[in-house]
Amino acid sequence: MKVIKRTLVIASVVVISGLFIYGTSSLRTVHPYVHTTLPAEMNFCGENVPLQLADVSERLDRELTVNTNLHATTELVIKRANRAFPVIEPILKKYGVPDDFKYLAVIESGLINATSPSGAKGVWQFMPATAKELGLEVNDIVDERYDLEKSTEFACKYLLKAKEKSGTWTLAAASYNGGLNGIMRMMEEQKVSDYYDMLLTDETYRYVFRILALKEIMQNQEKYGYVMPKSVLYPVIPTKKVEVTANIDNLAQFAIDQGINYKVLKIHNPWLRDKKLEVQPNKVYSIQIPLEGYAR
Repeated sequence: MKVIKRTLVIASVVVISGLFIYGTSSLRTVHPYVHTTLPAEMNFCGENVPLQLADVSERLDRELTVNTNLHATTELVIKRANRAFPVIEPILKKYGVPDDFKYLAVIESGLINATSPSGAKGVWQFMPATAKELGLEVNDIVDERYDLEKSTEFACKYLLKAKEKSGTWTLAAASYNGGLNGIMRMMEEQKVSDYYDMLLTDETYRYVFRILALKEIMQNQEKYGYVMPKSVLYPVIPTKKVEVTANIDNLAQFAIDQGINYKVLKIHNPWLRDKKLEVQPNKVYSIQIPLEGYAR
C-alpha cells in the first residue's frame, strides 16, 4: 500500500510539473534550432554575390547558420535597430552611401557603444587614431566616437574614400575590417580585383559574409524564426537639441535644469565622458534632451 501511495504522489508531482512548465513556457518565445536555406541570389549594395562558387555559398551558409541560431544576440540587434536605423539611414542616404552599410554597424558593435579589446569604441568601432584622422574629437572630456550621428557621418566619409580607391562597395566593406592599405596590397599580390576571389585573414575572410547574413536575417525575420511584434522593439525617444557654447562645470546640475537627471543625460549623450564639459572658443556642442520616456 505504501508503495502504491508513493507511486501516486510521484505521478501527481510529474503531471503538475508538466502542466506548470507548459503553462509558463507559453509566456515566452522558445526558439527551436533553425536549419538555414540559402537564398537563390544575393547582393551587397547592388553588387552580386557569386553564390554559384562552392566556397562562397558555404561561407554564407556558415554565417547564416551561426547568426540565425544565436538567438539572444540576434533578437537584441533587431530590437535596437528599430531605434538606431532611423538615425543611421538618412545619414547614409545624405552621403550617397548604400543603405546596406547599416548592417556593417550591426556586426561591428551590435548597435551599442561597445569597446573592443584593441580600444575601438562606439557603434562604428573607430580606433582613436583613425577617429582623429577623420576629424572626430577624442579626449577625456569628449569622445565623438560615442555620438551616433557624428560617427555615422565619418564612417560614410571613410567608406566613400575606400570605394573610390578599391573600386567596389564590397571591397570598401572588407577594408573597414582589414584596412584599406591591407586590402589593396592583397589585391596586388594575389592579382585579383574581387573580394570573393581573395584569400584573407579569417576575420576579414568572414567579414562581408557576416554583413550579408545579418542583412538576410533582419530583412526576412519570420523566415529565420524571429516573430517579434512591434511592441517589443526599442522605441525611438523624441529629443530636442540644446546648443552649448560655454563651459558646463557640473553636468548633473545642467541635467536637472533641463528637467532630467545625470543618468538620462549620459544615456542620450554618451560622448560626454566627464562630469563637466569644457568648450573651446568658437566651438558649439549639441546636447540631446529627451522629451519623453522617463516620467515616473
